[in-house]
Amino acid sequence: MEINPQQMADRARQLQDQLPNMDEARQNLVDLNHQVVGFIKANPGTCLLGAIAVGFIVGRIASR
Repeated sequence: MEINPQQMADRARQLQDQLPNMDEARQNLVDLNHQVVGFIKANPGTCLLGAIAVGFIVGRIASR
């Protein structure tokens, strides 16, 4: 399958148009990470119990 220069240029323009969306998605992930870290710092006991519960459930499912 050959790709001509026009197809390559079109694909490059499409990728260029998507870059702002990727930056916004990255920023959303950074914001979510800050929120999660803040929640864990504010509620360490709750997070520890949640992690234990999830680990127990995954262990039970995996042992079947």
